[in-house]
Amino acid sequence: MSNRITDPDCLFCKIVAGQLPANVVADEEKVLAFRDIDPKAPLHVLVVPKDHHADVTTLAHADGATLAELVKLGSRIAADEAGGEFRLVFNTGPSSGQSVFHVHGHVLGGRDMGWPPG
Repeated sequence: MSNRITDPDCLFCKIVAGQLPANVVADEEKVLAFRDIDPKAPLHVLVVPKDHHADVTTLAHADGATLAELVKLGSRIAADEAGGEFRLVFNTGPSSGQSVFHVHGHVLGGRDMGWPPG
């Protein structure tokens, strides 16, 4: 884990490092999934890369393979817990609702989702 890109002030980096508790759903080599502490749907899991990247576009440019693994893990969790139907949301920037600046995909499912989303 010492070769990981981390931010010592980042909440999700601390969860990845095991310094803060989380209800972990899956722990893969490059990505971690844990339940959101304020769920907005019956299934609400956050999937994060273990390396620190501020947002989804930064991750896409730096490590597209890890972004693909993040999406695959979100899909697998949704298949296991919500019949495979889900919404995957990435907020990028404060005006979009991003409050933790470590990229994370919100895997939402288990209920009908309205449109437009917000």
